[in-house]
Amino acid sequence: MPTTDAQVRKLMEEMSKHGQIGLASVKSGMDRKTARKYLVEGKLPSTMKQPRDWRTREDPFKEDWPNIVERLRDAPELEAKTIFELLLDPAKYEPGQLRTLQRRVRQWRAAEGPDKVVFFAQVHRPGEAMQTDFCWATELGIIIGGEPFPHLLCHPVLPYSNWECATVCHSESMAAIRRGVQTALFRLGRVPKFHQTDNSTAATHGLRTGKRGFNEEYAALMRHFGMEPRTIEIGESNQNGDVEALNGALKRKLKQHLLVRGHRDFESVEAYEAWLTEILEKANKVRGEKVAEELAAMKTLAVARLAEYTEEDVGVTSWSTIRVKKNTYSVPSRLVGETVQVYVYEDRLEVWYGDLHQMSVERLTGTNGHRINYRHIIWSLVQKPGAFAQYRYREDLFPTLTFRKAYDALLAVLGERKADIEYLRVLHLAASTMESEVEAALELLLPDAGLRGADQVKALVAPQKPQVPELSMPTVDLKSYDDLLVAVVAS
Repeated sequence: MPTTDAQVRKLMEEMSKHGQIGLASVKSGMDRKTARKYLVEGKLPSTMKQPRDWRTREDPFKEDWPNIVERLRDAPELEAKTIFELLLDPAKYEPGQLRTLQRRVRQWRAAEGPDKVVFFAQVHRPGEAMQTDFCWATELGIIIGGEPFPHLLCHPVLPYSNWECATVCHSESMAAIRRGVQTALFRLGRVPKFHQTDNSTAATHGLRTGKRGFNEEYAALMRHFGMEPRTIEIGESNQNGDVEALNGALKRKLKQHLLVRGHRDFESVEAYEAWLTEILEKANKVRGEKVAEELAAMKTLAVARLAEYTEEDVGVTSWSTIRVKKNTYSVPSRLVGETVQVYVYEDRLEVWYGDLHQMSVERLTGTNGHRINYRHIIWSLVQKPGAFAQYRYREDLFPTLTFRKAYDALLAVLGERKADIEYLRVLHLAASTMESEVEAALELLLPDAGLRGADQVKALVAPQKPQVPELSMPTVDLKSYDDLLVAVVAS
């Protein structure tokens, strides 16, 4: 084995102790003659090696290398694997030689290839800016109320101290930005000069082509808190490097705390977010000195918190639906033809008519989705059962898999027309009593293929008449009362 730098250092150390070359060479694990050579030279092995200008084996790509270089000059981004697939000839090359070609291409790029993009380390000034980004947290495997909880985290960060905050959200929406940024600012009690985001989300930017400007809603948020909005260049995520790096660090940290916790179940989103906040507050305390510098450099937060919703006036269609943020929701049919006020939160919609709250519904993400509550329309649908077959949102009228199986069972024995009528009667029963009880009745009837109509379900769901106990009229004895009066008079 070749002599290492560590061995020669050990040799020098031993010689400085006692000056005996024999003992020093033994302790450093080398031959006496080798030890003498390094003592004479006074150099480490790594500094004595001469660059090799010959090959130890024949270059397998010698014949094709000029062609490979020509391809790389024409298209520098071409990968070695693609070139190898173009060259692959079983008579000349073996799959195992791909690594050799990859090494040759890497060496060519370093010696003769085009200039590469240079990234410039940035100096962060205390309290100058807050960076905000979204990160997917579904991979954490969080469970809310026994159900998997797909979600994102809105993640504001102060890049100088790495102080961070996180709020749960379901999409990269303006409502999520508003809630996340406000939560961070009110926890700090201070406001930085700039707020920085990437250039990819419609939550903060307009939809024009090219470099997009900030939309009015986001600009108004920045004006309210007195921050200047700024963004990174398109496709240059490295300019948001601190928050991008902390996104991964945040998820690793949460995974570790979940392992310590022993399970990933939370009773509610609020409980999960409280747990999340507790972890981040502990981490922020460790960064106390730099956080203090940030706070000292920022101006005091002196404005009220904005409402975490936007308000829209929406007309109710004849289908008993409203369309909000490019998604469709059903509302109670009594509101058909009216205009309702919709408060659009990040995670829900609240529908008001005048001063009366009508309903709350979980907000849909994306576009062109729909959420139809059968209770809103079933009263009309049982009177027009023919509309069920071609109803646009028909799949929403199967609230659970059991109801879907029930319809299929009715279809098998009654045919489409009668099955539609009987199923709508079942759905009407669920709306007028309790869905869970109707579902339980269906589960009893389905295994034996005994479901023939809604009357069977109604018989199982119908409440039992309460039995009124027979009460006997007690005999009233007034003698004790007379005795009491006599006693009072005598006294």
